[in-house]
Amino acid sequence: MAQDAVNAQAEIAKLRFQLARYRRAEFGRSSERLEREIDQLELAIETLEADQAERLAAASPIGAAAIEAAAESKKPARRALPEHLPREDRVHVAPHACPECGGALRRLGEDITETLDYVPGRFKVIRHIREKLSCRACDTVVAAPAPDHAIARGRAGAGLLAHIVVSKYDDHLPLL
Repeated sequence: MAQDAVNAQAEIAKLRFQLARYRRAEFGRSSERLEREIDQLELAIETLEADQAERLAAASPIGAAAIEAAAESKKPARRALPEHLPREDRVHVAPHACPECGGALRRLGEDITETLDYVPGRFKVIRHIREKLSCRACDTVVAAPAPDHAIARGRAGAGLLAHIVVSKYDDHLPLL
């Protein structure tokens, strides 16, 4: 039985050698180097994940929660719209009475969304300012509803989209 295991291991080694020779003949030595680099990168990723887990375990629970929240909140940010463009503010007013209890609301802040729009002959930025209010009695937060956009999560206004479509399909101008 031990002899069978030794024969099986020898057969496996022989097959691995043939496989390596076949890969080298088909893909060249660069494929072997890439495999080694992939293995090294996987090891580096595992090390980084282990280090982060150790730091989270060593930090206080509040600090660990803050670190995790910061890591999750990092999203690819869009570049800001150019500052030289004229701005037009549109304030969306929130209700002044709490929808839950009817109590008075106090101002918390505002959410600002910028949309690039095109008026014939010039571009402009429309700033949608939504008020955020909170109820003193029941701690409910109320905000004005978000304006509808022509493209979900897009920053192009309806005028800009209309200009692009007309330029492309009616005036036969390239998109660039």
